Amino acid sequence: MSRTDAILTRLAALYPKFMDLQLHRQLRLLADLGNPHERLPPVIHVAGTNGKGSTIAYLRAMLEAAGRRVHVFTSPHLVRFNERIRLAGTLVSSRRLNAVLEEVERVNAGRPITQFEITTSAAFVLFAEVPADVLLLEVGMGGTYDSTNVVAHPLGVVIAPVDIDHQAYLGSTLGEIAGNKAGILKRSSPAVFGRQRDEGLAVLAARAAALGITPFVQGRDYDGYAQAGRLVYQDEAGLLDLPPPALAGAHQFDNAALAIAALRHFGLGVPEAALAAGLRQVVWPARLQPLSGKLRARLPRADELWLDGGHNAHGAAALARALTDMTAARPLPLVLVMGMMNTRAPADFLAPFRALAPKVLALTIPGEPNAHKAGFIAAAARAAGFDATACRGLDSALALAAEVPRARVVIAGSLYLGGYVLARNGTPPD
Repeated sequence: MSRTDAILTRLAALYPKFMDLQLHRQLRLLADLGNPHERLPPVIHVAGTNGKGSTIAYLRAMLEAAGRRVHVFTSPHLVRFNERIRLAGTLVSSRRLNAVLEEVERVNAGRPITQFEITTSAAFVLFAEVPADVLLLEVGMGGTYDSTNVVAHPLGVVIAPVDIDHQAYLGSTLGEIAGNKAGILKRSSPAVFGRQRDEGLAVLAARAAALGITPFVQGRDYDGYAQAGRLVYQDEAGLLDLPPPALAGAHQFDNAALAIAALRHFGLGVPEAALAAGLRQVVWPARLQPLSGKLRARLPRADELWLDGGHNAHGAAALARALTDMTAARPLPLVLVMGMMNTRAPADFLAPFRALAPKVLALTIPGEPNAHKAGFIAAAARAAGFDATACRGLDSALALAAEVPRARVVIAGSLYLGGYVLARNGTPPD
């Protein structure tokens, strides 16, 4: 166990629940730390169900292409906890991370607090210490009572598409979930919304109106779409003809447009050349990522190998649309290597793939006690009408995938599985 992991294990033991969405513990600790959340660079606060991380990746790439120093806070990590905290463009070093975690642990003095609350507090300490031009701050879950929602006056608020997810914590209906996400809206802070379903947009817009905010809404005030292999972006200020996003999938045109809209609506003055450079240079691991390396070498040369961290029905639908487009361009049999956490229903995840008729190879995510067993996933897939096999692990799944001639092999179902795959492949995020 690394020193960082040992610290995180101690911090996880401070509170009996993995998750308890409140702010009083967070605010108490931040006060004891000298309120670092009040000394941050200008903050762009990002919430939503899917697309948050990709939108932040575009924002970072475009801002850095314009010469800005950018802090980033995202979760969860894939391989190392360090991935959650980027200081002025560079992942936090283990030495610096361990030092701040131990200092915040000392100040907390053993009082009850969740691991996410105390580690978010540590991130705020680092962000307050290191100069930067912008902090891209991703909500962990929901919005209203998320640990990131202590910034009183963000430069701007972004709400990516909202859909059904985490019902046990955020509400059973789309409207309830949207209301929770809307909790990050702040009076006098401009807001940009990604493409929303009608029920969710109605709730978001009503909350914005109550705060005196006129949101900038995708599909109404701005939009982005693919045309002749390019990204065409349009808003009230005019039209931009830009290169396509480097991230795969038609949904990435929406995510890229959301990032561009935020930069323009928040007045950050990023020139068109930097927007174009960011679209070309953006990287976001485990989001329909083509894999080379150790695992790819286990498959025949003619096969494709992809990794996607989509883990809910909305993410599965986006992945299925992307794979449908790939199939139209280059028809190959689909093999879906699938692992999931037990908070998700395999049948819900698989439903969007029905027309693609994939061979499903189920596995239990290694090292995750709350993962569905491979046999459970395979049985659920067969009950839903899919050809499915339970596998002992990733190696056996890839061996079976290699038996399908000229296959498109896609590993999906969980970001935890994505992290395991990247580590096994020898290609962890930088």
